[in-house]
Amino acid sequence: MPIALAFFVHYAYLILFLWVLVEQLGVPVPSIPVLLTAGTLSATHRINHSYALLAVLAACLLSDSMWFALGRRYGNSVLRLLCRLSFEASTCVSKTEGYFIRRGPATLLFSKFVPGLSTVAPPIAGQIGMPYGRFLLWDMAGSFLWAETFLLAGRFFGDLAQRSASFFHWLGHFAFAIFVLMVMGLMAHRILKQRKFLRQVRKLRLEPEELKAMIDLAQQQGNTPPFIVDLRHPLDYLPDPRVLPGALRVGPNEIRQHSEIIPRDRDVVLYCTCPSEETSAKLALQLHKMGVYRVRPLRGGFDGWKNAGYPLVDYIVDTPTTAVLPGQIAPAPSSESKTALPVL
Repeated sequence: MPIALAFFVHYAYLILFLWVLVEQLGVPVPSIPVLLTAGTLSATHRINHSYALLAVLAACLLSDSMWFALGRRYGNSVLRLLCRLSFEASTCVSKTEGYFIRRGPATLLFSKFVPGLSTVAPPIAGQIGMPYGRFLLWDMAGSFLWAETFLLAGRFFGDLAQRSASFFHWLGHFAFAIFVLMVMGLMAHRILKQRKFLRQVRKLRLEPEELKAMIDLAQQQGNTPPFIVDLRHPLDYLPDPRVLPGALRVGPNEIRQHSEIIPRDRDVVLYCTCPSEETSAKLALQLHKMGVYRVRPLRGGFDGWKNAGYPLVDYIVDTPTTAVLPGQIAPAPSSESKTALPVL
């Protein structure tokens, strides 16, 4: 048996526990190759399937419970940190928040299968106030499904490999090299995907200083100001419910479904709270394909504007510079309407 394979077999449960724990803590190292390898070796009875499963579940329990507690205590600050660590920041928060709104705790059943959602789901569950016992039940069920899927897939491959003695011998000889290639391949795919996306949006970004100058110039000349869209999720409003002057709160899905609310005759600025303006930049690219060309993401998003010291205002549903979605009735101004969300 090759030395690398013998080392993995000897310390298999510890390696599984530490590797999965590191990934679930937010470090972008893929665990799937480790689970597949452990599953394959369980076909030879060198690794006990049940012990491997328990090691993975223990790692998920420890990491997810920690993120749940941090999400409950620190909320959005934890989510921003996790997104900066993730190669899938474009999906990590906005999609998970949407899943929780639509499916509730059932989101935890499949979150580990979706890149970017796995790590941010526990802190969001904590942020929205889910009881820990309920979270633990759903989270462990999801962790079990995730772990068993890839352990059994590896076991199935191992059973097939054993039918050919020569192939199984070759597989054992090059097992470590195959494992390294799988890990490097997955990481390279994520890195290249992220870099390609960032290259696409780099030229579109609008600096906070440029937007401030555009707003000031429009006020001085009596012209129509830029059309500003706040893409933040309702959970993102909790730390600070204010918006940029004249901004309209609209979700990304509503923008896609009702692109007619976006004017073609003036500049459109999108902002969110994702690092590298992931949500707004991705949506800007999609709108470009739909024929809306004067649309740009705000560099730094809401936090970039706020940190620059530029003005923020209370949100008023019937802001006169915004459009109303089809079927949406704008209520009359009131003291309560300043923090209300439009019905989308």
